Amino acid sequence: MKLLVRNIDRSITEAELSELFEAFGTVQSCNLVLDADNGSSKGFGFVEMPKNGEAKAAMKNLNNKVVGDSQLRVKKAEDKSA
Repeated sequence: MKLLVRNIDRSITEAELSELFEAFGTVQSCNLVLDADNGSSKGFGFVEMPKNGEAKAAMKNLNNKVVGDSQLRVKKAEDKSA
């Protein structure tokens, strides 16, 4: 399941974001969206977890969790191919 993670503190790294989700299971991939001009975080990213149960647990537990100076918003990513 691919999760959209929004409102990420701009100081959080991909490794730190991945670590948050790994507490709930296997993380297949973790990508922060970066500004093309300066390489800084845009404050959102995607986490893919192969097991739906683990992804749902991560979504439930991390949505609205305060990390750094921001309150994360986690939801299932929309399928762009639809």
